[in-house]
Amino acid sequence: MKKLSISLLAALSIMASCNNDENSSNEPEVTVNENPATFKEIGSITIGGEAAAEISAYCEKTRRLFTVNNSGVNQIDVIDITDPTKPLKIGKIDLASYEGAANSVSVFDGKLAVALESTANKQANGKVVVFNTSDYSLIKQVTVGALPDMVTFSPDGKYIMTANEGEPNTDYSQDPNGTISIIETSNYTITTLDFASFASQAATLIKDGFRVSKFAKSFAQDIEPEYITISDDSKTAWVTLQENNGVAKVDLTSKTITAIYPLGLKDYNSAENAIDVSDSDDKIAFNPWKVKGLFMPDAISHFSANNVPYFVTANEGDAREYNAYTDIKRMKSLKLDATVFADANLKLDANLGRLNLVTDMGDTDGDGDLDELVSFGARSFSIWNGNTGKIVYDSKNDLDKKANELGLYDDKRSDDKGSEPEAVYVTKMGNQNILFVGLERADAFLTYDVTNPSSPQYLQTVKTGDAPEGLLFIPASKSPTKRSLLVVSSEGDGTVKIYQPDLK
Repeated sequence: MKKLSISLLAALSIMASCNNDENSSNEPEVTVNENPATFKEIGSITIGGEAAAEISAYCEKTRRLFTVNNSGVNQIDVIDITDPTKPLKIGKIDLASYEGAANSVSVFDGKLAVALESTANKQANGKVVVFNTSDYSLIKQVTVGALPDMVTFSPDGKYIMTANEGEPNTDYSQDPNGTISIIETSNYTITTLDFASFASQAATLIKDGFRVSKFAKSFAQDIEPEYITISDDSKTAWVTLQENNGVAKVDLTSKTITAIYPLGLKDYNSAENAIDVSDSDDKIAFNPWKVKGLFMPDAISHFSANNVPYFVTANEGDAREYNAYTDIKRMKSLKLDATVFADANLKLDANLGRLNLVTDMGDTDGDGDLDELVSFGARSFSIWNGNTGKIVYDSKNDLDKKANELGLYDDKRSDDKGSEPEAVYVTKMGNQNILFVGLERADAFLTYDVTNPSSPQYLQTVKTGDAPEGLLFIPASKSPTKRSLLVVSSEGDGTVKIYQPDLK
């Protein structure tokens, strides 16, 4: 096995078990009575500048965080959190020799899986590289689909999954299929699934709110998997298809994609969904507007209540911006139906003029003008039934309003996606299902009790580093202090912050 340079601390053998799933948990808890509404920062470390701390994974065996660092380097930084109040960088895994750039990491039982996109050609197949967490030695390299954007172990450790986004190059001369790879860890055999078999359902899916670009050469090429969560029994996965405004359901036993759930549109023309749409009105004002939003989720997590599975989405939104094709424009530059939008003042910058819209949606009667305005993202988190894909709850405008109440709302993002929910993570604390939501543009996370999926209860808002990208919960049973910890990795300023709740 190839050995990488390590510090003296990294060579120490620590005999304990290690088990971490990057995006979902429901881990067994030790007996500790904590208040999930009282998380406070207890430790922080900066490992670089922008793009230095995108995603972290935790190994209980070594009490280390493994954090993606793409800030002018190509490596995984290793952070000792034996004392989480004093996180210490003790080493790195240099990825230069693997001809790929890291997008994601996950840990299980002393093994670190890293998703690497090809640096030579982003549209070529990527790979998963697996290392030993104690000495960083290479265990295995396997080839997956193009642009693996997220990697995770299943809760039982039998599988590694990747969401392979398969983005096109700038002139669309190369546009690989979006795929999902399933790796069996017993022998590292790989099954990579594409979405070609769903092409015959495209018309029905689109009618129900799924999005397929009018520029795409094929249905399978247009699909862009983003993020994965896997059920506690390791039999089912749900995968966000962000740009397509959908979620795919995967049966891990049969290794098949069993369903695509279109997520539909959110209507902002109501008091409870009121949003701020202008970055040029010198104020923060949440008002109803005749606008709809595609949910377009980024991160996804899951939980169960009364034996029903649910998944939670961070409804960030994302545009396609390439030289050959761009699907985003300001409202004021688009032609509107004069009957539906009779007020010419709507195009003023202080009104809807600055709002970024989806350019190839909204012409419902095919006459060349927009009959409805469709924007990117839903500025919310949503809870969906895992069996049916039907919405159970949406947070409406709560994320932006809560951020604004604490002076964290960035009005310069009002024309785009507001506070921009980027990350979600659901875990069990005592007998409660607790949800953490990371807001990329408000630099904060919010905490909710989602024990009742149809009626979540807000608990807390906490400041983070700049542009939080990754949320990682370490349950008390696996924590170095036997207290629950939340690790927030922020790619804007390269910080990793650690939070702990008070005891009740």
